[in-house]
Amino acid sequence: MKAKSGILTGLAVAVFAACSPPDANKPTPTAGETAAAKFDRAKQEAKEATRAAKDYTYAQKSEFVATMKDELAQMNQEMDRLAARAESSSAATKDEAKAKLQALRDKTARLNHKLDGVKDSSASTWEDVKSGFKKGYDDVKDSFNQARQWMSEKLATS
Repeated sequence: MKAKSGILTGLAVAVFAACSPPDANKPTPTAGETAAAKFDRAKQEAKEATRAAKDYTYAQKSEFVATMKDELAQMNQEMDRLAARAESSSAATKDEAKAKLQALRDKTARLNHKLDGVKDSSASTWEDVKSGFKKGYDDVKDSFNQARQWMSEKLATS
């Protein structure tokens, strides 16, 4: 049971680290760090969170669902912050940002639907349903990181 608690703790830390703004607990990017390096770092953090999610058993289904709901809620909050930042950009950048964020919100809505399937899974379908969710989660997280990188680059040049 201690191992499961450690896994859950590790997942929670990885999820929080992947979506939190920079703080004292997270390495701060150096002035010379490129957007590509930031993207690679965020991608690695997402992969670590996903790897930790693999360790959930059917008995931990409700914990997995709660953790993923929190992760998606944090992602939605970050999308709201990105949308607010885009409002101060040029009209063309703002329009493009709105389109990118809407596509990301659509993907997130589909992922929330998959999460409902995870909640309704049985012991015999757990691994397949969880795997399908994780694949969708990886896609959304990659899209989210790409959108965040694009926004950072666009807003830096505006």
